[in-house]
Amino acid sequence: MKMIRHILFDLDNTLYSARYGLEDVFFIRLQKYTSAFLGLSVEECEVLRKEGYKRHGTTLAWLIAEKGFTDMDGYFAHVHPEYEADHLPPDPDLRRFIESLPCSCSILTNSPLFHAERIIKKLGFEGLFKHVFDVTYNKGKGKPNASSYLNPLSVLGLTPKEAIFIDDLPLYVEGYIAVGGRGILFDDCDTYKDYTGERIRDLRELSNLFK
Repeated sequence: MKMIRHILFDLDNTLYSARYGLEDVFFIRLQKYTSAFLGLSVEECEVLRKEGYKRHGTTLAWLIAEKGFTDMDGYFAHVHPEYEADHLPPDPDLRRFIESLPCSCSILTNSPLFHAERIIKKLGFEGLFKHVFDVTYNKGKGKPNASSYLNPLSVLGLTPKEAIFIDDLPLYVEGYIAVGGRGILFDDCDTYKDYTGERIRDLRELSNLFK
């Protein structure tokens, strides 16, 4: 394997723990917004949304591709309100660890840039990452779409094998592996017990990559 020159981190439930519950309330807002747009009950919408998610990788990509949805700004404003990260504490220990890594790092997220910047500020991670690649960077086509990985790598001047990708969802990790890179699942809550790929439960385990 080539030398690791860069680490791409997912943002939500990766740079902070799923135990904070931010994704849980995000998902409730997403369900309500999607069901209102389609004029269906949440229960009816969920049946369609889950199938669409399987085909497109994100709810937003499904709505755009199959339901004629165009109001991306409205969608993001609803599912990512200003107060969403009010209870997320700073993490100076993790900041020091990422600063100690012998390679540069960036963020690759399916969230919009304003959300990423909000979370980065709450965690105290300003200035820590070389780039923040958000979902709008790839015109709404997020992970696991191949271009969502390859376009950022092109900007970084790297091949997939020269960068490691860390995410909390197996689908997105496998998307990076599919383009020829090394993807590692971050699973601090042991959610995916049956996952057979490479997995870590603490981001500090990444130091083992450089031994």
